[in-house]
This record gives sequence, structure tokens and C-alpha cells, in this order.
Amino acid sequence: MYKTLKVAILVIILIIALVACKGWQKPVESENFLMGTIISQRVYGKNAQKAIDAVNRRILELEELMTVNRSAGDASKINEMSGKSLVPIDQSTLQVLKKAVYFSRLTGGAFDVTVGKIVQLWGISTDNPNVPDKQEILDSLKLVNYEDIIIDEYSCSAGLRYENQSIDLGGIAKGYAGDEAIRLYKEYGITSAYINLGGNVVVLGKKPDGSPWRIGIQNPRSSNGKYIGIVEVADKTVVTSGDYERFFEKDGVRYHHIIDPKTGYPSNSDLISSTIIADVSVDADALSTSTFIMGLEKSIDFVENLEGVEGIFITKDKKVYATSGLRDSFRFSDESGEFEYVEKR
Repeated sequence: MYKTLKVAILVIILIIALVACKGWQKPVESENFLMGTIISQRVYGKNAQKAIDAVNRRILELEELMTVNRSAGDASKINEMSGKSLVPIDQSTLQVLKKAVYFSRLTGGAFDVTVGKIVQLWGISTDNPNVPDKQEILDSLKLVNYEDIIIDEYSCSAGLRYENQSIDLGGIAKGYAGDEAIRLYKEYGITSAYINLGGNVVVLGKKPDGSPWRIGIQNPRSSNGKYIGIVEVADKTVVTSGDYERFFEKDGVRYHHIIDPKTGYPSNSDLISSTIIADVSVDADALSTSTFIMGLEKSIDFVENLEGVEGIFITKDKKVYATSGLRDSFRFSDESGEFEYVEKR
């Protein structure tokens, strides 16, 4: 009798433990509008809500520092004092600027955050976008040069060499925010989480069942969220830049938000979408922008030579290319039937 009772108690304890474990597998989900986009989180673990709240607070802090729409932020202060003096900045802004300069050099200027004046001229992310006068663009191009970013790590300050120069961190700040989210998840003991910062996806670990995260690569010509393929990842970031994210049309011409620093106009390469898969989100953010501008041939060769970085590129003629390291993790699946997967160049 006692033996039967002990077995029954043990079974009950095991059932309770299993139920509790299953409860922990249920994610806490969140959506917030920050950094000009919808931030979606799906976090597993007993501290999931605390981690989500901490991430939202941190992203808000970074937005205040790095957007040019906050006069008290670091980016605005640097622009205001361009050509005059360095200004004290937060350590986070310093790190982002260092990354920006690094990737500007690595990409031969395809990535350059000193396009701020030209971004303002186009106003594509505002309520009043317009096609600027050609002379305005030419004049503003004279102010675009990442080598004019001055960084003093000792005093944690930064500035721009000439008056009227302007930085815009929109092509890299969300990537840094994604990395900060992963850091905070880990601080709260989270081992499985997903965050999407408007096209910048970062995942921590695998799903609780041990399977990889399946991230859809958006069909850049579909308005209803359809995908052209799925990439399976764990502890990675998947960042996409495309001409469909923010744009306006005038006289039948589409003008998107990704400005080529060398022309002052929206990039006119043969790509309509560039996706980078990497370990670090701030890196992938800068690389997705620069490869979009560089075009297919240069981008594939460039990414193939970067350790721990892969890419998926979609061309204007609706062909899809993936770098060699994705052969086992990328599955082409185009519901529209409009795209062609080119396995070899």
C-alpha cells in the first residue's frame, strides 16, 4: 500500500513538473512602436516579461540618443555643432559611430552615415517626400565623407569636420538595438527569444523544442507579407534592406529611402532586396544597406569573403541568389510563382 502511495505521489509530482515546464514554454509576446517601426518580441522563460520591459526601455533610450528628430539627442548635437567642436556623447553612440566608420571603410564608402543632409532633402521617411533639385544634391554631396567623422574615445566625444555636415544613423542604429536586446535577454536568464525591429530580426538560441527559428524572407513585390523563402537560424540576426520598405512615387518613378552616398539619389543597383545573416546585428544592419547599394556581383563576392556572414539577394529581374553557406539552411518557397532561385551564378 505504502509503495503504491509513493508511486502515486511520484507520478503526481512528475505531472506537476511537466505542466510547469510546458507553462514555461509558452512565450510572452509584445508589440511596441519604437524607432519609427513596430518592435515585436517573443520571449520564453520565467523572466520573459521583465526582459521585454527592459528591452523596450533600452530601445527607447537608444532612440532618444540616435534619432535626428530629438534635439537633445547625440546625433542632433553632433549635427548642430558640425565644424565647430566635438560634443560629449553616450558610450552607445560612440560604439555605433565606430562601427559606422569601420563599415564605411570596409565597403569603400557604400555605407556612409554622413548622408544626413541628402536624407533631409529627400524627406522620404517624412510626410512630405519630394525629388530635390539636382544642384541641391550636388552641393550636399560635397559634405558626404565618413572620413570627416571625428571620434575621441578618451573623452567619449565626437563631431564632424565641416559646418553643415550631418549624420543619419538610421542605417545602423536598429542593428545596435537588436544586439542590446540579446544582451538584456541573457541578463534575465532567457535562453530562447525572438525580436523583430522592422526588418531587423535577431534570435537568441533555438526555440524551446530545440528546433531552429524559421525566418521568412519577404517577397519585395508583395503587399500582403508573402515570402520567397525561409532561412533557419539559431543565435543569429537576419537583416533585410529593400526598396519596398519606405518609398514614394512621382511621375511613375519609385523613389526609395536607401540613398547611394556617391550619387545622392536612391540606390539604382540591380537589387530590390538584400538580406544579411550574421552573428552581430549592428554588422548585419550596415552590411544589408551597403550590399543593396553595391549590387549583386560585388555583394556576393564581398559577403563570401566575410567570416560568419551570409547573404540572400533578390534582383530586379526577380531572381534570388544565396551565398554558399546557406545551402543547408535556406529553402526557396515562392508562393507567387514570380521569382526564380538561381543556385549557382
